[in-house]
Amino acid sequence: MDYQRLVTIEPGKRSGQPCIRGLRMTVQDVLEYLASGMSPEQILEDFPDLTIEDIRACLAFAKQLS
Repeated sequence: MDYQRLVTIEPGKRSGQPCIRGLRMTVQDVLEYLASGMSPEQILEDFPDLTIEDIRACLAFAKQLS
């Protein structure tokens, strides 16, 4: 997956952490929700600005770093 079009890094936003599509939601936020046991469907329900593709982009970004 090409996460680069969905994961953005802006120095003035969230201290330069990787965010989703310029939103204030960070990749780390999404990964922590998943790690805590939330399903992708629960995350999408709680954060309607996100898409399943955004969640997949977070996972792809994390995989690239490992």
